[in-house]
Amino acid sequence: MQRIRDPQGRIDTTRLQVVAGTERTWMIDHSPGAWTPAPGVGDLFQMLRDGSLWTRGELVRATGMTRAMVVARLEPLLANGFLTPAGEASSSGGRPATRFGFNRRARLAVGVDLGVTRGRIAITDLAANVLASTMLEMRIDAGPVPVLDGVIDTVRELAGEESPERFVGIGIGLPGPVAHPSGIPTHPPIMPGWDGFDVPSYLTQRLGMPAWADNDVNVLALGEHAIAWRDVADLLYVKVSTGIGLGAIARHRLLRGAQGAAGDLGHVRVAAAEGTLYPEGPPRDLEEVAGAHAISEWVRAHNVPLPDDDIDHAIRSGNPVAVDAARRAGRLVGAALATCVNILNPSMILLGGRISAASDDLLAGVREVVYRDSLLLATQNLRVQHATVGEHTGARGAALLAIDEALSPRGIERLLK
Repeated sequence: MQRIRDPQGRIDTTRLQVVAGTERTWMIDHSPGAWTPAPGVGDLFQMLRDGSLWTRGELVRATGMTRAMVVARLEPLLANGFLTPAGEASSSGGRPATRFGFNRRARLAVGVDLGVTRGRIAITDLAANVLASTMLEMRIDAGPVPVLDGVIDTVRELAGEESPERFVGIGIGLPGPVAHPSGIPTHPPIMPGWDGFDVPSYLTQRLGMPAWADNDVNVLALGEHAIAWRDVADLLYVKVSTGIGLGAIARHRLLRGAQGAAGDLGHVRVAAAEGTLYPEGPPRDLEEVAGAHAISEWVRAHNVPLPDDDIDHAIRSGNPVAVDAARRAGRLVGAALATCVNILNPSMILLGGRISAASDDLLAGVREVVYRDSLLLATQNLRVQHATVGEHTGARGAALLAIDEALSPRGIERLLK
């Protein structure tokens, strides 16, 4: 077991709970003179959130607390329904001990994944399993008030008779840069009128529940990791659509950076490249040369008609110009990702977004360059593949954004007051 201390040499319980979540251990320092606060209600709750079942006796042994302390911390969690009895442990004699587990039906959450022209809205349980969902037709460039009012009306319709108190909160993914932890969009290039708009406050005031906002690719990464790849500690999720973005999971945690700007892959500057709209000239943003719009313009320049601007259909149908453009875009994305691989050393890269979903051609281009240009050690066990979860990934990731905040050690203690 790893022993973690703060700069004064004391056990850091905040960081310990992250380790405990994956190893089912809770480390208590019994060395002489050590300062070891007993886990609080919120800390103890984290030990059960992964779905594992515990008896009171097991919790006593794992935490080093007395039985009375464990019982006192379990009582409000049981009374409020966040924990529930889940059968009896085997016994070699005497009355079997009752096991307790996380009750994912104790409350509800809302997840919203907004794109450029539509959004997915879902109501989930506390494990982000979708209970109800719908699509919302909208245009992100209409501005925050019309778009968010549409979200609010849709949430109320989905919620039906459920009161706001049944919800731990709402999470929303936005297609642009979002400051962390405020959740306020900051100079989003395709979201006129959204800069500086307090999205979480607007939603909270009108829905009566806590709200959190993040970049759409971050919530996609959260959803994909939690639902399909929970055992993968280091993962990159790349969305190639109108824009290009990256969500990074490092040691099971979302990597946001100092202000929430981590992962803005679309604004990595790339050199002019043969076979693109810009074969010469100064460096340009990656999404200018490899995003959906750039691919569409390249295909049109070669006299291929695109009814309704449907580049996805042209790629899926095997049009050779469109397929070649997608593969070239993949190579450009792969060149940017090779640098990320050398720096972050993930064990998995997942490609999502409309261009990736259209065929394997973008994926092939990414693989070609990532494996060629990254360090051999960094690619030794690296998998590069399509995202797997499907149409609800973003909404479930956004719900997880709210769930993880609401059920954090401090969050759950606020809910129990």
